[in-house]
Amino acid sequence: MKVLITGGAGFIGANLAERLLGDGHEVCSLDNFYSSSPGNIEHLKSYPGFTVMTHDIAEPIREIGHFDRIYNLACPASPPWYQKDPLKTIATNIEGAMNVLEFARKTGARVLQASTSEVYGDPLENPQKEDYRGNVNTLGPRACYDEGKRLAETIFMEYKRLYGVEVRIVRIFNTYGPRMAPDDGRVVSNFILQALQNKPITVYGEGKQTRSFQYITDLMDGCIALMENEGATGPVNIGNPGEFTVLELAEKVIRATGSSSTIVHEALPEDDPRQRKPDISLATELLGWFPKVGLDEGLEKTIAYFKGSLDTRS
Repeated sequence: MKVLITGGAGFIGANLAERLLGDGHEVCSLDNFYSSSPGNIEHLKSYPGFTVMTHDIAEPIREIGHFDRIYNLACPASPPWYQKDPLKTIATNIEGAMNVLEFARKTGARVLQASTSEVYGDPLENPQKEDYRGNVNTLGPRACYDEGKRLAETIFMEYKRLYGVEVRIVRIFNTYGPRMAPDDGRVVSNFILQALQNKPITVYGEGKQTRSFQYITDLMDGCIALMENEGATGPVNIGNPGEFTVLELAEKVIRATGSSSTIVHEALPEDDPRQRKPDISLATELLGWFPKVGLDEGLEKTIAYFKGSLDTRS
C-alpha cells in the first residue's frame, strides 16, 4: 500500500515509517520539522519506496498523489513543545485535522487520528475506559493540546458521518523508546539523560502521580491493528496498563543505568494528572492486541539508544 504519515519525522512517525517500509509498503513522510528532526528519517532514504515532503498540515494539502492509508501523527506531544506556541498547537490539531480529512475525502484514503490519553485530563476514574468523558481544564496551560485533541476527535467523527470517510481514532498513552528527542521534556527521556550524565533527576511534586509506560513497538502494533481492522472506528485506548509512580520510574532508571544521580523534587506543574492507566479491554477484544514489552525490558533498550547518542555526540 501507499501510506502517508503526517508528523513522519517525529518519534512515533519515524518508527512507524521504518516499520511500514520493512513490511513492504511505500511511505511518504510529511513534516514541517517544527518539533522533529530530519535526522530521525535520514536512514530511511535508502528505501526505494520512501519519500519526504516538507509541509505544515495547518495549511491545505495539495495534490500529492494517491494514498491508501494516512496516519495523522502531526502535533507536538510533550508539554514544553505544545506550550511553546499554544496557538500553533491548536491550529495543528484543528485546522490540521480538517486538512488531512479533506485530503482523505478527495482521495478515498482511510485515515487514523493519533489522539491521546490527555483527553481524559486529570481523571476521576482509574483505569480510564473509552467511554469516560474526562476531567479537563479548558482554561489551563495544557488545554491547547488536550482540547485540541478532543476537538480533533469530534472533527473526525463528523467527517465519517457527513462524508463517509473511513476513520480510526486511537488514544495513545505514554510511549517511549528509541528516537525520542532528548529535549522533548518527556519523563522517560528526561530521567534517562539525567541518569546517564549523573545529574540530579528532577521529580515534580512528591512523585506519587502514576503513569503507564508503553514501548514504541507495542504502540505500532496497536495502531496498525486498528487501521487494518475492517469496520472499527474507535476511539481505542492503546497503552500498557502497568501502573508506576513517577518516583518508581526514577528509581528504576537509576538502577538500570548504574547512575550516581540523586533525586530532587520541584513544584508540580499546573493540571499535571495524578493518575494515568488505560483500560485496554476494548483493544484486546476488538483487535486481539495487548502489550508485549514490559517496562524493565523497554527501559534497557531505550537506555542503550540514548547511551549511543551521547557517545556519538562526545
